[in-house]
Amino acid sequence: MERAINFNAGPAVLPVSVLERAREEMLNFENTGMSVMEMSHRSKAFEGILGKAIGSFRRILEIPENYDILFLQGGASLQFSMVPMNLCVPGRPVDFIHTGYWSKKAIDEAEKVGPCRLAASTEPQKFMRLPRLDEIKLEAGASYAYLCSNNTIEGTQWREFPDTGELPLVGDMSSDILSHRFDVKRFGLIFAGAQKNIGPSGVTVVIIRKDLVERGSAKLPTMLQYRTHSKNNSLYNTPPTFGIYIAWLVLEWVESLGGLAAIERLNQEKAEILYRAIDESGFYRCPVEKKDRSWMNVVYRIKEGDEVLEKKFVEEAKTRGMIGLQGHRAVGGLRASIYNAHPVEGVRALVDFMREFQKKNG
Repeated sequence: MERAINFNAGPAVLPVSVLERAREEMLNFENTGMSVMEMSHRSKAFEGILGKAIGSFRRILEIPENYDILFLQGGASLQFSMVPMNLCVPGRPVDFIHTGYWSKKAIDEAEKVGPCRLAASTEPQKFMRLPRLDEIKLEAGASYAYLCSNNTIEGTQWREFPDTGELPLVGDMSSDILSHRFDVKRFGLIFAGAQKNIGPSGVTVVIIRKDLVERGSAKLPTMLQYRTHSKNNSLYNTPPTFGIYIAWLVLEWVESLGGLAAIERLNQEKAEILYRAIDESGFYRCPVEKKDRSWMNVVYRIKEGDEVLEKKFVEEAKTRGMIGLQGHRAVGGLRASIYNAHPVEGVRALVDFMREFQKKNG
């Protein structure tokens, strides 16, 4: 069967070699006589998988030993609540850097827990750029600062993170973790839904500095305390075992390619091919400021937003085996999500189709 050229924003494309290995091990993982989906999460076999996944994460991102790596459930959406429940200090606001749809979701949930303030916002610019570092006004007495590192809907991505000093910085990295090099030590907590660059949906990775693990009240519900999962190595309850297994295979794949330096070069190459085609076309237009354009989610329009042509573009692309090119329902337009596992050949095929479509409809 010929595979689709998958531009879905998430769940998203996975490395073919990972899927092939999972297929080979589906019925019998390492001579256990069982699938990973069938084995106990308390077994030595699964604890080995978990340990290898944690070890790979620590190596790839160069995560110091004073950080825990947790595999949780509930997606990034649960973290919108869990982070403030654990990290908010009574009487001290949360400083939000507001850059789009997903940071607004986080703000809405944090306001249910405690006071919030905007340290910066590009809503007046319709989120088509990120705040400049000199526009961010943090409060020294805040509980923590918060940002979304890559905005899947608006198509912006942070290249340089603000220096928050002693103020813990929390990052939602659901859509660009593992895509480029950065300094984990700049953050107090990072969370990421797996379904973009890590693995299948159902797994959420939390990287948290150990001193922040204990900040939350012990009166919080047990499952909503980071200390619960830290003390039990993510095994307090039954974790998403198969999702963690696939995440481990993806992490091994990243290392086999040469780690983040190699992945970063590939992602930059893919993005440059696609943005160049858009900018040089005179037919397509990317509304995002060039310095803030995402390498993961390329958003663009046809002729200043011709919705009829955009719908035609999406439908004709499907006949070429290209799926997931419609923009998010909140903003419309077109979007190509080109995460780590999306091959450069897929981007080149899209560019070829874009040029053909322009010749017929320009």
